[in-house]
Amino acid sequence: MESGRRSLAKMLVCRLWMTISKALFAEFLATGLYVFFGMGSALRWPLALPSVLQIAITFNLATAVIVQITWKASGAHVNPAVTLAFLVGSQISLPRAVAYVAAQLAGATAGAALLYGVTPGDIRENFGVNMVRSSASTGQAVAVELILTLQLVLCVFASTDSRQTTGSPAATIGASVAVGHLIGFYFTGCSMNPARSFGSAVIVGKFEVHWIFWVGPLTGAVLASLIYNFILFPDTKTLAQRLAILMGSAEMEKTEGEELQKKETQSNSEDTEMESVCQVA
Repeated sequence: MESGRRSLAKMLVCRLWMTISKALFAEFLATGLYVFFGMGSALRWPLALPSVLQIAITFNLATAVIVQITWKASGAHVNPAVTLAFLVGSQISLPRAVAYVAAQLAGATAGAALLYGVTPGDIRENFGVNMVRSSASTGQAVAVELILTLQLVLCVFASTDSRQTTGSPAATIGASVAVGHLIGFYFTGCSMNPARSFGSAVIVGKFEVHWIFWVGPLTGAVLASLIYNFILFPDTKTLAQRLAILMGSAEMEKTEGEELQKKETQSNSEDTEMESVCQVA
């Protein structure tokens, strides 16, 4: 009996790890692709300087593509601000959130490094590092990033909430990213995503005002989560349930329940087959 419990526990841990590792790879891959294509559209080629509309459309399409690819694997956060918002809304555990952010930062750095490697030296310039425009103050930059991320996270929640919609959220989230770039590019180059800013800053070693692109988006994400999950569409989770989700025990319980259900289904299937054999006999 004891050995059976141990084997079940090992099976559950193994299955949970496989699920999480797949999700982490999805976040790494998606963030890398987002940074590569998004920042690539902003490179200043002498013969074809990019327009704000071109950059916004590219970020729109890149977002839609990666959300479509990784949504069912990891939820397609691709953004530490989105992950924090889901954590505040009790939709992801703290250990998973920390792992997601690490994967996103690593993916953004890898995507920026790849783009840097294939870009000619005379085209790199500041290489897409988010900067505050000379006519804007740091306070204005933080406020703009906060508002841009607020609308993005609200859109992510609304388009992924099973109570509100079904199907893929790729198009709507992509549109939200495009809207942010159409206005935010003139203020800060439009981040809305600390990982996107982090990747380019690491590659070129420029962190002068980097804190803005963490404080603004993360604050906006927290506010959006509070507005959506506690005012617009509050759920019925109890404090105990929220704590279980936060610590990750709810994930183990869910995996255990799925495993037991799977075993029961297999057992019922075997019983049905046996009854069929007996009837034939």
